[in-house]
Amino acid sequence: MLHVLLVDRIDIMTPLKAVDFVVLEWNAWPGISGQESWRDCCDSKAVAQAEKTVIPVAASKTVRRRLSPLARAVFNAAEGCIDNDNTLPIVFSSAHGEVNKSLEMLKSMQNGEEVSPTAFSLSVHNAIAGLFSIAYANHQEITVIAPGQDGIAPAFIEALGLLQEHQAEVLMVFYDEPLSDFYPTPPFALDGPAVCALGLRISLAGNGLPIRFCRSPAQRNDGEHALQIFSFLKFLATDDKSLALGNHRHSWEWRKQ
Repeated sequence: MLHVLLVDRIDIMTPLKAVDFVVLEWNAWPGISGQESWRDCCDSKAVAQAEKTVIPVAASKTVRRRLSPLARAVFNAAEGCIDNDNTLPIVFSSAHGEVNKSLEMLKSMQNGEEVSPTAFSLSVHNAIAGLFSIAYANHQEITVIAPGQDGIAPAFIEALGLLQEHQAEVLMVFYDEPLSDFYPTPPFALDGPAVCALGLRISLAGNGLPIRFCRSPAQRNDGEHALQIFSFLKFLATDDKSLALGNHRHSWEWRKQ
């Protein structure tokens, strides 16, 4: 069961109420395990290409043929957080999804070429989530979020809501890729420097990294979703104790306990 949420306003958690959770496992593509590898990923101009990413064996040949470079990155990030024998509810979060693929289809249509139904179905915002559910036979609840200006926080709110509804664990997957030059991004901070995917398996208790999440009254401008993924990766991979992110309207704080 797939749900797509187009998030425009965050009106929940209006009182400044903290929520504690535990990161049981996290995994990122490109591989980021510590401070040095995070610096290499974010500072190097020669970031590995997603096209070269090894596709997890769980994906059948049919599914593999349909995986875009971004989907391959997502599969690899999520693969490191799951147990193939125990499916979890999942929250996928992406600002742009497969918008570059949609642009290529529009160009083909402009040139008078036909667009196949399969190509169209693989360009919609929940396409990667659908392929993932097929590859891993996951029949749990799956939510796909397009968070707009609100960054990564809406995915945390959705996942924590699932945990509060007595789900034992939830998988979160954040992902985005650089936008085509066709899109005029300046002066907006909405385009990340490279393809990136981050998987987090969280629960309300257990062995892992305990984090407190709450709304912040601070006025901030840290960019949108694609940039905030890298900020949260730095928070996970380094000794930073807290992270605050916001984009004009709402600000949030994550603090290691």
